[in-house]
Amino acid sequence: MNASTPIYQAVVYLPKLAPGFALGVCCNADEISALEFLAPRAELTPKTPLAKEAVRQLRAYLQDRRFEFGLPLAPAGTLFQRRVWEGIAAIPSGETRTYGEVAQAIRSGARAVGNACGANPYPVVVPCHRVVASGGGLGGFGRERGGGQLEIKRWLLAHEGVR
Repeated sequence: MNASTPIYQAVVYLPKLAPGFALGVCCNADEISALEFLAPRAELTPKTPLAKEAVRQLRAYLQDRRFEFGLPLAPAGTLFQRRVWEGIAAIPSGETRTYGEVAQAIRSGARAVGNACGANPYPVVVPCHRVVASGGGLGGFGRERGGGQLEIKRWLLAHEGVR
């Protein structure tokens, strides 16, 4: 393991609910520092009480698309990124906004919003998957314009009832 390899305090994998991915939880005793999409793998039993709570909430979301998260997130990102993430966190489950709509709401540009979405350390909890391209396209996800990350975005949107 090198210095850049994350150490997960838990891994959630529910193949019957979310067959294409697992979620890695990075946290200390007080705050979640990152959630990461992982290739399907065995679950890792939570190592801390906060990791256990994160697993409980992630499972609740995977079972109920309307579940609202209440996890303590470590401060991250630039002031601009935090403004974007705040706006995104306000998008209700089952709804989407375009990059342009989010940009207009915070008086910025769509490309800058897309970059902030790509830097989001808390996917699912800060639901960047609810931000889509104008004209009905998915846009990108996790700094990718295709591949596995986009399939996860497609699955998350379908899970929330977005067609």
